[in-house]
Amino acid sequence: MADVSATNATPTDVTADSGDSDDPPVVSTHERLLGALFTPRALALGSTSRDRFWSWAGPGLVALLAAILRLVNLGFPSTLVFDETYYVKGAYSLLTLGYEADWPEGSDFAFENGDQSGHLTAGDYVVHPPVGKWMIALGMRLAGPENAWGWRLASAVVGIVAVFLLARTARRIFGSTAIGVIVGGLFAIDGAAIVHARTGLLDSFVMFWVLVAFACIVADRSWARRRLAERAAAAIDSGAGLGRYGPTVGWRWWRLAAAVALGLACGTKWSGLYFVAVFGIMSVSWDAAARRAVGVRSWLVGTLLKDLVPAVTLVIPTTVLTYLASWSSWFAHSASYDRTWWTLNRGSYPSWMPDVLTGWGEALRSLWAYHESMWRFHTGLVKSHTYESNPWGWLLQLRPTSFYWEKSALGENGCTASECARAVTSIGNPLIWWVATVALVFAVWALLRYRDWRAAAVLSGILAGWVPWLFVAERTIFTFYSIAFAPWMYLAIGYLVVTGWERLGDAPRSRRLGLWATGALLAVFVGVSAFFYPVWTGIQVPYEFWQAHMWLGSWV
Repeated sequence: MADVSATNATPTDVTADSGDSDDPPVVSTHERLLGALFTPRALALGSTSRDRFWSWAGPGLVALLAAILRLVNLGFPSTLVFDETYYVKGAYSLLTLGYEADWPEGSDFAFENGDQSGHLTAGDYVVHPPVGKWMIALGMRLAGPENAWGWRLASAVVGIVAVFLLARTARRIFGSTAIGVIVGGLFAIDGAAIVHARTGLLDSFVMFWVLVAFACIVADRSWARRRLAERAAAAIDSGAGLGRYGPTVGWRWWRLAAAVALGLACGTKWSGLYFVAVFGIMSVSWDAAARRAVGVRSWLVGTLLKDLVPAVTLVIPTTVLTYLASWSSWFAHSASYDRTWWTLNRGSYPSWMPDVLTGWGEALRSLWAYHESMWRFHTGLVKSHTYESNPWGWLLQLRPTSFYWEKSALGENGCTASECARAVTSIGNPLIWWVATVALVFAVWALLRYRDWRAAAVLSGILAGWVPWLFVAERTIFTFYSIAFAPWMYLAIGYLVVTGWERLGDAPRSRRLGLWATGALLAVFVGVSAFFYPVWTGIQVPYEFWQAHMWLGSWV
C-alpha cells in the first residue's frame, strides 16, 4: 500500500548545509529514498527529547488508567461467570496435573468456595488449544487459585499491557504521539475491553497475541523500509544501481516475532488463523509498495522473489511449530484426552524407522484425530443460546452478552433502594463503537481512493477478526468475540481524527476548531464510559439506574 502524500516527500530535518544560503539544500541519496518511503512526520518521530519522553510516558499513563479500571474489585463476582466454568477449571487442572482433567457436574460451587480438589483423573474433552488456559494458570500460580483474583489476574494483565502496546503502535502508524495516546485511551475506557480484562475467558488472549503480532509487523515495516533505503542508496552511490529486482532486505527479526505471536494466537483459539493470512498478505504488500517507491523496475517480481518467498518460508513453519509447541503438555501426559488414540488405531511404519520417530508419528496421528473431532464440534455448534448474536450486529454492539446478573430487594445484599441490580454486561461503550463503525466506512473509502497504508492497517484487524464470522452466522456465536478485533475499532477513530487534522491546513482558526471538536468528542466518550462503568463491573445500583443503561431493546 502506498503512503498518501509521501511518495515525493522530502523530510525537512535531514538536509545538509551547502555553505551558501542561496543554493538549494543538498540531499543525499539515502535521505531522498527515506523521503520517498516515509512521511516527514514519521521521520520526525523521536527526534526531540520531549517526544521521546511522551512516547513512553503517554502510553504509560493510559495503561495506568487501564490498570485502575481493570484491577479495582477484580474479584467480583466471586463466582465463575459464563464460560469461566470451562477455562478456569481447565487452567487449574493444567497447573496441578499438567493436562486438562474432567470435572463432575456441580463442581462449580466447591471450586468457587476454595475447594479445587473435585477434578477427576480422566482427561477432559476440550475444544480450544491450551495457550489461553496456561496463561490463566500462570495468574493462578502468582495470585492463588482460591479466589477470583487469581482466576482473572492474567486477563487483567494482558488487558493492561495491550493498552500500552496499542498506544505505541498507533503512534508509529499515524506518526503522532498524541494520536497514539488517544487510541490507547479509548482502549483503556471501553467496556468491551474492561469486561474481558476482568473475566477469565480466552478471547482476551486471542486479542493480545494478534495485537502483539500486529505491532511486530508494523515495526517490521518501518525497519525494512529503512534497511531498503540504506541498501538501495549504497547500490546507487556505488554506481551498481538497483538492479532489476532491488536489494535484499535481510533477516526479518520482527517478522519472526510476529510469526511466534500468531502461533500463540492460534494456540489460544483457531480464529487466529485468519490473522495469519491477513497480516501476511498486508505485510508483503507493504514490501511491494516500498520497492516501487524506491524505483525498482521489476518491483512486483522482486517482491515475489525477495520478500514473499522468504516470508512464507519463515512465517508458516514458525507459526506451525509454535502452535505444536503449545500442545507440549498434551504430548507429555498420556492421560490427556485422546493422547493414546493411536493404541486403537495403529499405523504402519517401515521397519527401519527408529522407535522414537514412530512414537512421534503416533502422537501426531492422535493429535490430528483430536483436531478432526474439534473441527466437527465447532462446525456443528448450532445449539440455541439466549445471548447468541448475529455478527452483522457486532460492530454496533446490538446484542451484548450478560455475564452476570443479580437483582435484590430492599435490605437484601446491601440494597438501599426499593430494588437493586448488579450486572456484568459485555458491551462496548456504544458511542465509541458507533463512531468507530462510521470511521471504518471512511477507512474503506480512503483505502480505495488513496491506497493509504494506514487505512489498510486499520482494516486488517476487522477483516481478520470480524468478516470470517459473517459466513458462519448460523452457528452459536456471541458479540463478545468482538474483543479480538476491538483494538482496530479504536485505531479507526484515531485514523478519522488524524486525517481530519491533515485536511484542516495550518490556519489557526481551523486548528482551534479541530482541537475543540476532538476534545468534545473525547469528553463525551469519557462521560459515557463513566455512566456505563457500573454495569461493566457489577457495582450495585438502583434497578431504575440499570434500566437507564438499556438503550436498545436487544440489550436486555
